[in-house]
Amino acid sequence: MSPTALAARRVVFPFTAIVGQEEMKLALLLNVIDPKIGGVMIMGDRGTGKSTTIRALADLLPEIKVVADDPFNSHPGDPDLMSDAVRQQLEQQAEIRVTKKKVSMVDLPLGATEDRVCGTIDIEKALSEGVKAFEPGLLAKANRGILYVDEVNLLDDHLVDVLLDSAASGWNTVEREGISIRHPARFVLVGSGNPEEGELRPQLLDRFGMHAEIRTVKEPALRVQIVEQRAEFDQYPQQFLEKYQPQQQALQQQIVSAQELLPSVAMDYDLRVKISEVCSELDVDGLRGDIVTNRAAKALAAFESHTEVTVDDIRRVMTLCLRHRLRKDPLESIDSGYKVEKTFNRVFGIETNSIEASEKTAQANGIGQTSGRFR
Repeated sequence: MSPTALAARRVVFPFTAIVGQEEMKLALLLNVIDPKIGGVMIMGDRGTGKSTTIRALADLLPEIKVVADDPFNSHPGDPDLMSDAVRQQLEQQAEIRVTKKKVSMVDLPLGATEDRVCGTIDIEKALSEGVKAFEPGLLAKANRGILYVDEVNLLDDHLVDVLLDSAASGWNTVEREGISIRHPARFVLVGSGNPEEGELRPQLLDRFGMHAEIRTVKEPALRVQIVEQRAEFDQYPQQFLEKYQPQQQALQQQIVSAQELLPSVAMDYDLRVKISEVCSELDVDGLRGDIVTNRAAKALAAFESHTEVTVDDIRRVMTLCLRHRLRKDPLESIDSGYKVEKTFNRVFGIETNSIEASEKTAQANGIGQTSGRFR
């Protein structure tokens, strides 16, 4: 991208410049590669860059093709991602104008009402003029984008249910006085919060595909690096963006390639059985844990540019996919990952020492401590 184009854009901190928080970054990237994973719940200390990272991811993503002047960001070629009006136009073989736009990133305010989220039907207009007068809500705007809810643990449970239902089905239906309207609402749902302010109920937490924990960086040298980067970005934003542009473009291309490769990624039957064995031993309710782990492992394989899922792919995503499904009592705290790792090692026959050794090697190479993995 040229310096002129960069200057015209809204300034957002580059994703590849974010130091640390590898767990959160990986979970977000995998959900972008395969939105059917079911979203991410990010819990951690305040001031750890949750909002910055999510906005940076939305800014990183390539532009998408949409039907011009359509309030739902309808896909011009995929019926599952287009509104009923666009589908009717296609059936009538009407000409559809196509344009490109940035992936939308919608912030859901804590005080939002259900009408603001789902949209409203103008009954008077519907009765007097005989048309379905629909005022789209935030779910319409979020279609094919990212819906971000900060402090999701403080949001009304009913609204969280609405969001999760739409994210799972890919559709939002509004019904009032016998009039029903639906539109596509397929988005990556990202929730964040501070566990000190309370956890979500286990039933709601289980509906999130992945759960990332983030902690304040303790190493003084890394803290200094983060502070200096932020100061440089605030003082010279355009120069900072230009410096990271090659890494941004490389990661963007990696995401696009992964999305294209994903349908051809395969997983050995024995590995699928072992994933289910781990879920069974951990007493995970339902089958969401099995499904999400399978999807996330395939997305990671695609991200790493290979078409066969490996044991290491499963190991790297399993804690993210299962840790929040182990809590049976709302008063319990969420497992840090120890139980999942221990069960994974036993089922897959992996020596704990070899895992620790590989982690130490990765840390020595800067993986897991800096943003080297995505640069």
